[in-house]
Amino acid sequence: MHEILDGVFTWSRLSEPHGYNFNGHFIRHPDGNLVIDPVEPELDDLEHIAAEGVARILITNRNHSRAANKVREVTGARTAIHPLDRDHARDQGCVIEDPLAHGEVVGPLLVVPANGKSPGEVAFHWPGYRALIVGDAVIGNPPGRCGLLPEEKLDDLPLLRESLRTILALNFDCLLVGDGTPILERAKARLEELVATFPD
Repeated sequence: MHEILDGVFTWSRLSEPHGYNFNGHFIRHPDGNLVIDPVEPELDDLEHIAAEGVARILITNRNHSRAANKVREVTGARTAIHPLDRDHARDQGCVIEDPLAHGEVVGPLLVVPANGKSPGEVAFHWPGYRALIVGDAVIGNPPGRCGLLPEEKLDDLPLLRESLRTILALNFDCLLVGDGTPILERAKARLEELVATFPD
């Protein structure tokens, strides 16, 4: 696990079928530490997370519960996901306690809609850091650019495109991704380049 921004840590697992990393994020915050979309941690990473403590585990979409149960077991943190993605995550064995609602503020993060890949996908906007944290709405692949998952993995591509157009109204420079390589500078410009390829 390494510090990617001040107080923001990430750890990764290479997905060989995809050819890029899956990423989990840990945010140190005085109101309670947060973990987002935790991938399977190495033992020392899990020990670090347990020692730091976690108040909430936030899941961006139905497929990103990943190692949430493991983090929950060692920290006692409550796990939250949008209600439209909750049942699928539970069917995958994830223990879900809390809903996430659009417009809700969790620690420093604002929950924003990112529907399209799945009906309940959300992203997290961190105005103080000018950062956006996404799950599957956007991937960081190829490195340094924004991309989308293959269309067959998306529930509603036109809806996802509209979600991303709306997200461009937010103020951010940094994009932390659940899949691929983060973009730490001029990330909004990179997302604008992707959105410019969408049909009208």
